[in-house]
Amino acid sequence: MPDDELARFLAALGPAGRERVLALTREQQAQLARAWEEELVDDTDLDTLDELSPAAAETEAAERVLRDFTQE
Repeated sequence: MPDDELARFLAALGPAGRERVLALTREQQAQLARAWEEELVDDTDLDTLDELSPAAAETEAAERVLRDFTQE
């Protein structure tokens, strides 16, 4: 996985989310970053938010992916 994908994912999270992700293994970090990219592509609800604020859409998707991962 390219480091830039992980860097973009981390940048979309708030400080607490970044800390949680950085505490995970490199494999888990990569898994979350890939899931985030898929969420951005697949979630049609984010399309409207993305038109209004791309950064807000990325943050919403990142927080959702992290929340889903920690609930597993």
